[in-house]
Amino acid sequence: ESRDVNIRKSAFESVYSQYGQYRNTLAALYAANLKNTAFFAKKRHYNSSLEMALEGGEIPTSVYTNLIDTVHEHMDLMHRYVSLRKKALKAEELHMYDLYAPMVDEFEMKVPFSKAKEIVKKGLAPLGKEYGKVLSDGMESGWIDEGKRSGAYSWGAYGCHPFVLMNYQDNLNNVFTLAHEMGHSMHSYYSDKNQPYIYAGYRIFVAEVASTCNEALLMEYLLKNTEEKKEKMYLINYFLEQFKGTLYRQTMFAEFEKITHEMAWNKEPLTAEVLCDIYYKLNQKYFGEDIVIDKEIALEWARIPHFYTPFYVYQYATGYSAAIAISRKILSGDERAKEGYFKFLSGGSSMNPIDLLRLCNVDMAAKEPIESALKLFGELLDE
Repeated sequence: ESRDVNIRKSAFESVYSQYGQYRNTLAALYAANLKNTAFFAKKRHYNSSLEMALEGGEIPTSVYTNLIDTVHEHMDLMHRYVSLRKKALKAEELHMYDLYAPMVDEFEMKVPFSKAKEIVKKGLAPLGKEYGKVLSDGMESGWIDEGKRSGAYSWGAYGCHPFVLMNYQDNLNNVFTLAHEMGHSMHSYYSDKNQPYIYAGYRIFVAEVASTCNEALLMEYLLKNTEEKKEKMYLINYFLEQFKGTLYRQTMFAEFEKITHEMAWNKEPLTAEVLCDIYYKLNQKYFGEDIVIDKEIALEWARIPHFYTPFYVYQYATGYSAAIAISRKILSGDERAKEGYFKFLSGGSSMNPIDLLRLCNVDMAAKEPIESALKLFGELLDE
């Protein structure tokens, strides 16, 4: 994220030169993981490794393929984003190590914790008075320890309210973190309140929906309530980065997994050269022609630990899409979707995740939620 291009380039090349030295070992480790998964899937009479991985969460394989297919249909938006980034950075050539450099001038916005709580309450007001009261009571009655540890997370035990442990810094980024973690806590609160112990815990597939929905609602509130141009640019940049990092990047990861697991299933060779070639071509497809696809990026697969938990990362993209779709429905005044959202929050694991989201009028087996999220991405690019 350094603003100095030479530092970015040096760090990028240095990191990947180290991975390159161990490319064959890393390829052997990853290939062994793929073969292991294929072995058990075949012995248990599944049609694919994907089918076995998704069955535990009661997710049809069509949800996975639908995500990839829908993102493919809207790749032009990602290419537009890359072009915008090149223009914003005034770069003659945009490189892979430029993808995380800030696109806007530095913007400092000091937000003390007391003010952050008020901003979050206002941002989440569209969820109604009942939600607002529980949220406010939680924030003011000991749910949060804002100086506890680095990072942030929400956790708890059935029979007691959730806890948010975070290390609050007085900036806008941490206001979003507060809204995000309280989204998890509110999800846990409603599920625990309405479900017996055995059904109270929600599945990973929906775990990020409530938290991301809160962030999306807060973002819309802040964008509508600022006249400061720099602040607005900062907010739009923040939102665009989420789409790039969560929706497109995680889908690219999911596609890499799909290709490599199918190859292992068919007993095709999975050498370092083969894996690097697949990954390099995916970067070409996703990022387009306005960026130099540096040869080092071909090794990025070797440093993604999530790949050793097969078919996990796609849930970041589906969860994000579902959350954006829900927030759009709530902001449009769709009372049925809002009512369904509270049923979703209260559902725990009493229904399968796809049916829980359908309560909010969001069907992750269809293209509509992903297209709804990508429509917003396009609007932000325009703005």
